[in-house]
Amino acid sequence: MNPVEHGFRDLRPRQHPTAYREIAVTVAVVLLTTAFVTVVALLAAAGAGKLARMDNASYPTALTRAGTTFVAVITLAAVVAGTLTSLLT
Repeated sequence: MNPVEHGFRDLRPRQHPTAYREIAVTVAVVLLTTAFVTVVALLAAAGAGKLARMDNASYPTALTRAGTTFVAVITLAAVVAGTLTSLLT
């Protein structure tokens, strides 16, 4: 065996980028990101509902548009997170 290869063999398990992250930091990042996405989705839904009412839509129609916008933002965030996860791992 090559002496250089022998020296680098011990480093292989530690080369993964998440090996040194503490679990508490990961959990905090996930919770903060989830809260941020939820707030953005609620703001987008409120804006869509307000715009629907300004367009003289009825309250049920405005709520339907707001709900659709909320679901669309959450779905988009999930798709982006899934894509980034598959690309970065």
